[in-house]
Amino acid sequence: MSIDIKDIAPENEPQRSGDVSFAETALRLGGKSAEEARRTGVLDSADDQVETMFAERYRTNASPVHRAVWERRVPTDLFHMDLPPITDDVRQMINDSLHVVRKHKREGTLYNELGKLTDTVLDDLGHAGYWGALVEKRYGGCGLPFQHFAAFLTRMATIEPTVAGLASVHGCIGAVDPVRTFGTAAQKERYLPLLASGRRLSAFALTEPGAGSDLTALKTTAALDGDHYVVNGEKLFITNAVPGRTIGLVCLIDGKPAVLVADLPEEQNDSFRLNEYGLYALRRAHNNGLIFKNFRVPKDNLLTPPVGDGLTIAYHGLNLGRVALCANAAGTMRTMLASILPWAKFRETYGQPIANRELVQRRVGHMAGLIVGCDALVQWCGGLIDQGYRGEMECIIAKIFGSEAQKEAAIELFMKTHGGRSFIRGHLFGDNVHEFLAPCIYEGEGEMLGMAFFKSLVKQHGKDYFESIGRILYDAGIKQPNLANPAHLWKLRAPMTAYAKWYAGRRLLGVSRDSLAALPGDLRKHAEFARDFLSGSAFDISAMMRTYQLKLADRQCSMAQASLAVQDAVTILVTALHGAKSDCEITRAAASVLCTHLKHRMLGTKPNGRDFRRVTSLGEAIAESGWAALHDVDAEEVLMRY
Repeated sequence: MSIDIKDIAPENEPQRSGDVSFAETALRLGGKSAEEARRTGVLDSADDQVETMFAERYRTNASPVHRAVWERRVPTDLFHMDLPPITDDVRQMINDSLHVVRKHKREGTLYNELGKLTDTVLDDLGHAGYWGALVEKRYGGCGLPFQHFAAFLTRMATIEPTVAGLASVHGCIGAVDPVRTFGTAAQKERYLPLLASGRRLSAFALTEPGAGSDLTALKTTAALDGDHYVVNGEKLFITNAVPGRTIGLVCLIDGKPAVLVADLPEEQNDSFRLNEYGLYALRRAHNNGLIFKNFRVPKDNLLTPPVGDGLTIAYHGLNLGRVALCANAAGTMRTMLASILPWAKFRETYGQPIANRELVQRRVGHMAGLIVGCDALVQWCGGLIDQGYRGEMECIIAKIFGSEAQKEAAIELFMKTHGGRSFIRGHLFGDNVHEFLAPCIYEGEGEMLGMAFFKSLVKQHGKDYFESIGRILYDAGIKQPNLANPAHLWKLRAPMTAYAKWYAGRRLLGVSRDSLAALPGDLRKHAEFARDFLSGSAFDISAMMRTYQLKLADRQCSMAQASLAVQDAVTILVTALHGAKSDCEITRAAASVLCTHLKHRMLGTKPNGRDFRRVTSLGEAIAESGWAALHDVDAEEVLMRY
């Protein structure tokens, strides 16, 4: 199922294009240059415009995380989403697509002489319906709910992570999501059938040599000339961009960001050429720069969002890509874990297989916990998106956790267990180390996203209680307010009274807590800890805002630390609820192991003997009896047997 913004956005939504954003106001009052404030304000306005596309009950301020921190009740019922059943035709598409990749892998025909996925594989996947997973049935797709799409990517990633990644590039951040969400009826009729069949695979051309996290630095332009836009500029690091593909091209039209759906020609020419470079990551896919010189795109290919501009379109698809990244990590780590087990049984030290050693058992148990955490976040975020939530903060949590979990699993657990064999040509780690690390910067570098998460979390609270204080001080020329000064106190009386009412109300009325008694013992304790932390974090976050006021944007380290604590608490709550729903004892134990690990990180404490026994017992059980989550996951062969 795809959510149409026209179905969920309220009617007669007031336009806010003339408003000065909260971020721009804060930075100006905080002493930033007018140019930095303006640029940040542009991004903040784009974020506000995305918000208006969603009905009020699905916006960031009504999201589970925002409510858990700022309201008097943590809505624990919104931190788990059940997986609904799927239809037979959808199940057939999934099975056929998995069969295609398994068959080519078995026959050694997945890659061409350059090591890239072959056109035959991509075509066969098109016949299976793979590329139309997120496209509505009336346009030739199968209309897969995003929750199932993400779970499907996890299964595909256990066979070939690049194939799973390309489904996200094509369907989430490529041309599919912009056209199905923002396209006119004519644009949908023209493009979606081609995109669904795979006759036109797609990419999203946003990044430029000087424009990554700072999207206000875009320089590619498009000028209207008759019935066409004439594009000039350069894009960089565009996955899936080769001649003959379709791209969502972000450019400046009359100085404002816009998105054109552009068909790249079958061959390079004077108006279009590739900037090819060596790239360690994405080695099985194509990643190129694109150079446009008087490149013509029909003016009918311009996407026009109901509010905002091209940045609105760019922001919309990123959440889907972030969840897909976490889903891919869940599948990739399954392959890592499946490949550790035979090696741990084969490799002996001092007459004992290393599968009997505590350190290896801890690594196996901990990796199982990371996998369950990714599964939990993917199912939760996918469910929120299917219900109509924007899911901005929730999807950021999934992206950061998934990419960091995969990095830790690869380096600390997988590589160290395999030792020197990790670097043999043909080994899963040595051949793919860059693939395991690069997701930390895909769809936004982790710590930068963590600060974006924090900004979204505090934005409304800042508007309600701190923006007016800053304005008063700025207008009065007061750089360092002194509440012992009656003149200062008098000027701030109105906003301080409002803040005092909020603070006293939270302190006096307290927080109502949902009962979690139905959860099994350990998972219940973890969920209660996370619930209580989230409900109490409003005071700590607000205190930070009081301390730094409009200088908070410069306290990146403090913001990142506070952000990570909230993210960890959310992950604990989601994982505990997910584990409690499972019928698998090992999955429940893995959920508890991860929650314990994250709790120690939040509190700055060290695991004790009981914690070690739990994680090593879990690892031992998986090594001896296997795990249902590894069903149908092929282990890599043991290299250089002796």
